[in-house]
Amino acid sequence: MSDNSPPRGKSAAAVFDEVGARYEEVFADIPGQLAALEWLTGHLAPGARVLDVGSGTGRPAAEVLSRAGFEVTGIDVSGEMVRLARQRVPAASFEQADVRSYAPAAGGYDAVCAFFPLLVMDQPEVAESLARMASWVAPGGSFVMATVPGDIRGLEIVWMGHEVSVSSLAAEEQVRVLEEAGLDVVHHDTALYRPHGPGAEPEQHLYVHARRPAVQV
Repeated sequence: MSDNSPPRGKSAAAVFDEVGARYEEVFADIPGQLAALEWLTGHLAPGARVLDVGSGTGRPAAEVLSRAGFEVTGIDVSGEMVRLARQRVPAASFEQADVRSYAPAAGGYDAVCAFFPLLVMDQPEVAESLARMASWVAPGGSFVMATVPGDIRGLEIVWMGHEVSVSSLAAEEQVRVLEEAGLDVVHHDTALYRPHGPGAEPEQHLYVHARRPAVQV
């Protein structure tokens, strides 16, 4: 290729179609994710509209938020994940869609959550997708996210038995992109998490909680 792009591995849709329900088992009970959901539910009014980007099997995010009485829409690039989520969390709505091209609901959302949906894409797309998600948060709304941070572009790895090309941004760069998109970052930290299963290596997670200021009258 002549554009100096990093090599592209298997698409996120293909990987997660094959991983399916195993993802929920391997990445169960992540403390930082559960804490982010607790923070989010504490900042939302009953019936608030929430978008779950990279909703996976619907657990835990869409399930927790639906049970708390919010109107949840989940999007995922994997048709298999969408099928599983519709079975597991019937109170929420799920559709197969890509964050890079998704058309949000008019007026945006009272909250957007994004737990690890941006890793299997190119680095410029990570930054663009962060800014897009931030733009979907309505005035006075909230945003939570988690990812594996690092100045990484096109790193070829084997993940859950699949060869994938992953990219990310350093933690401070992720925060900068969100702030430039108009969000107030109220909390961010990193923590080690060891996935379940034999041979699983611990990985660093970045968690960010943010708010969009309410419109000044």
